[in-house]
Amino acid sequence: MSLSPTLTGVLAATLILYIAGLYALAFRVRGRIHSAEDFIVAGRRLNFPFATATLLGTWFGAGTILAAADEIRHDGLERAALEPFGAGFCLVIAGLFFARPLWEMKLLTVSDFFRKRFDRRAEILSAAVMVPSYFGWVAAQFVALAGMLELFFGLDLTIGILLVAVIAVGYTLMGGMWSVTLTDAFQITLVFIGLVALGGTTLSALGDGSITLGMARLWSDTPPEMRRPIPSGSYQSLLEWVAVFAVGALGNIPGQDLMQRVFSARSATTAVRACWVAGALYIGFGLIPVGLGLASRQLFPEDLERAVLPALAHAFLSPVPAVIFSVVLVSAVLSTIDSAILSPASVLSQNVMRYLPQKRLSSLGLTRIAILIVTACSVGFAFAGESAYALLEDAYELPLVGMFVPLAIGLYRKPASPLSASASMLTGLVLWLVHYFLDWTYFFEPFTSSLPVKLPASLAITTLGGAIYLAVEWLARHRDR
Repeated sequence: MSLSPTLTGVLAATLILYIAGLYALAFRVRGRIHSAEDFIVAGRRLNFPFATATLLGTWFGAGTILAAADEIRHDGLERAALEPFGAGFCLVIAGLFFARPLWEMKLLTVSDFFRKRFDRRAEILSAAVMVPSYFGWVAAQFVALAGMLELFFGLDLTIGILLVAVIAVGYTLMGGMWSVTLTDAFQITLVFIGLVALGGTTLSALGDGSITLGMARLWSDTPPEMRRPIPSGSYQSLLEWVAVFAVGALGNIPGQDLMQRVFSARSATTAVRACWVAGALYIGFGLIPVGLGLASRQLFPEDLERAVLPALAHAFLSPVPAVIFSVVLVSAVLSTIDSAILSPASVLSQNVMRYLPQKRLSSLGLTRIAILIVTACSVGFAFAGESAYALLEDAYELPLVGMFVPLAIGLYRKPASPLSASASMLTGLVLWLVHYFLDWTYFFEPFTSSLPVKLPASLAITTLGGAIYLAVEWLARHRDR
């Protein structure tokens, strides 16, 4: 973003003050931290507004605001399957079927569920599936925010990634879930105000001063094939769309970031309602960057050298609002990073590291060490060079193929054998790793390439994992007869 030296200085000063405010807020709430329960689930004291805000602030980051808008610019509404539709519906599904029974179990982590419902092997295996799945997500936020710093200030991307990691890990270490929640509430408010302002300004520019005309032109001038949210060309394309949607809508259900907020609510009813409202708001506000992605095709027919939203802000906002919106973008990504670091760190400390032969560190101390480990691994993942959207998409898949089936079935039906969860998770994990490292998009691609319809790997692996779970259960029940 080519700002004048004066405005660049103003932006730098504003960001410094903003980050200082986040640290001040984290420092203020650190007095509430007396135990691992306070640090991980805020003492189970979040009311409805805070529970809703932290659900939104956790997910409404680089994937929704930056990566999805860019994808929709190039490929149309079909690319909204993951963000915002998949993630938004995930919150609604969680509120309908998962939030209440899981909250009533008084858990700290999702892996605690696997220990209580199955056994310790299932607990550790679920942690092994879950924790690495966050590295790509955290890395996606690191890359996105470092890219913005490079755009604003010409900062080298490598230095930017390290700087972002240090900033985010600092205030997460101080306040845990309390600081994450309070900063999320403030940050998501800024994000929504900024998105509404940019959306209105862009539509006004598209409609020659009229927002209504801008909306009409946005729809009428967008090619029909770009306006379809669901593909209609072939069964294969529809199946691929369903696979992406399922990754977003179901793959997040076993995620610690979602359930950590459910566990932090002051009551089961609060948790359920927060999921419903957050899901509706997520989809509603998520449609703004979707629309901006389409609008950018008409406003900038040529290729863009920058992300869609920063380009629109630079083109249609006056200098001072453009600076403010830049801070909003940074805020959106930071609100995701702190939550994305804390979630796997909680699982790593409570479900893996506590079994290590150590006697000096408390549960709270282990969690803070785990935060540093997760951050370091995510930085390494960020240096792998993947795009933000690809990192995000990959990160969503592991919980779907490995954990969704045993969580969904085990929550409502008492297992006949603790091995059913482990067998299902191992099946999903091993097959997913094989497909990922061999770069197979479809289930056993070299052997199914001649079939008229090829199954997306994530759907097929999840289905097979479910079959393994049910088979082990059937054998266990018939063995005991």
